Amino acid sequence: MNILIIGGAGMLGAKLVARLCKEGRICGQAISKVVRHDVVLAAAPPTSPFKIETHIGDLSEPGEAEKIIADRPDLIFHLAAVVSGEAEADFEKGYRINLDGTRFLIEAIRKAGGGYCPRLVFTSSIAVFGSPFPDAIGDEFLTAPLTSYGTQKAVDELLISDYSRRGFLDGMALRMPTVCVRPGKPNKAASGFFSNIIREPLNGIEAVLPVDVDVRHWHASPRAAVGFLVQAAEMGGAALGARRALTLPGLSCTVGEQIEALRRVAGDKAVKLIKHQPDDTIRKIVSGWPRNFDAKRAHDLGFRSEKTFDEIIRVHIEDELGGKLAQAYP
Repeated sequence: MNILIIGGAGMLGAKLVARLCKEGRICGQAISKVVRHDVVLAAAPPTSPFKIETHIGDLSEPGEAEKIIADRPDLIFHLAAVVSGEAEADFEKGYRINLDGTRFLIEAIRKAGGGYCPRLVFTSSIAVFGSPFPDAIGDEFLTAPLTSYGTQKAVDELLISDYSRRGFLDGMALRMPTVCVRPGKPNKAASGFFSNIIREPLNGIEAVLPVDVDVRHWHASPRAAVGFLVQAAEMGGAALGARRALTLPGLSCTVGEQIEALRRVAGDKAVKLIKHQPDDTIRKIVSGWPRNFDAKRAHDLGFRSEKTFDEIIRVHIEDELGGKLAQAYP
């Protein structure tokens, strides 16, 4: 099994590579090679029973897609994107990376010929939905995004569905919950504060909360997100039928409930490090995002996520902090 990971230097890409290295197999086959592609250099990979290559390039540049599929990978994970806040701030960059890059990739696959039809797992987003929302968004709810990022992802979903229908690829678009708690440093995603207000206090660092505590959102841990990717790859698009976009399970909770979970896990000292500083730009973006889902279709297919935010925090402590809190929290 020859695998290409686009966005391989990112957080999910790195965790996906680590899982593939640990298991050595996917889709019932031994992995022979993994290629990590990104615009920046990926960190050194873990010890692996198979070959790992690292390529640096911009998928939105003409000819780049043709280069990275030249050896005809059997399985492609497309995780690369300009995140929500940056896509809203830089209109042209968002469309170039999030739409043109994806279109170049699937066009390169289509034109490769010779019966080439790889399996493609694409990370979409719950940002494809726009308000007004029901109490819980079901699988039949329409896609009507209220951000450029959501619009770009929605168009990508339609393209992947059509190219799959025509037999050019076997594609799936996974509507990921917001991945929380993200390790590392804050990024430009408008949703970044959901992770920041947990990750930073757990490390004894102050964090800024730009929205009110009654803001509700949909979350899953990085561990669950990687599980979604692997399960989708092994399942294949045929399980989804003609509707190749799938809303994944997650946990709906308010920022206030996040903070109370942090209090239960790490105590009052951690919570006191959260400083409320309202940001009207972020508040406006977040106000148009969905808050809760009934992901019945995904549940019926066997996809699972955490049931409480306490679990999400503990996953972060186990996976990123060696199972221990910072010294500030004895």
